[in-house]
Amino acid sequence: MEPRVTYQAEDAVALVTMDDGKVNVLSLSMLAELGAALDRAEAEGRVVVLTGRQGVFSAGFDLAVLRSGGEEALEMLEAGFELAARVLAFPTPVVVAVPGHAVAMGLFLVACGDYRIGITGPYRLTANEVAIGLTMPRAAVEILRQRLTPAHFNRAVILAEQFSPEDAVGAGLLDRVVEAPELAGEARSTATVLAGLDRRAHAASKLRAREHTLLALRRAIEADFAELRGTA
Repeated sequence: MEPRVTYQAEDAVALVTMDDGKVNVLSLSMLAELGAALDRAEAEGRVVVLTGRQGVFSAGFDLAVLRSGGEEALEMLEAGFELAARVLAFPTPVVVAVPGHAVAMGLFLVACGDYRIGITGPYRLTANEVAIGLTMPRAAVEILRQRLTPAHFNRAVILAEQFSPEDAVGAGLLDRVVEAPELAGEARSTATVLAGLDRRAHAASKLRAREHTLLALRRAIEADFAELRGTA
């Protein structure tokens, strides 16, 4: 099977690209490959640029697996939120380049990046759980809480609002938007600038700034999976 995630190292930057040929579903396999890519970037001390394929960053979890339930669904959910927690605390800067749609868990990963660049176009960034009959996981709530303005947070979590890339900047989901042909270059140049930061100071400051979010996210993950496994 062809890899879903590619890793390209150039100077101080690691380009990590998701491409399953479709909508970049965050299956267990995709999540495992993303984890391996982050392992390599961390070991090499590189700034990460995380991106997707043309038109889509990620459409989120594999809904077929999710709706079927069982241990595979639980493992997928847990792996996704553990990956999100890892990105939030990653020791080097993480730039997220969003080349299109970002939905559900795909959006949560975007929200965990240190600097997020989207593109203009008819794309949507949305946490669509409520729209499709799913109660928003506590972990997702905490991830979005640390990025969105209060009004946008409520609309995103409770009303499943769909944000255009431009509206996502005002909401706090993206930092800026560029034309599609500029995305790769802008992400690369941003990562190169961030590579000049003092790594020790960056890592320590990130953990200090996100201490409350990371603690809340850890408690949320534990509560979600205790409930899902019937041990709450």
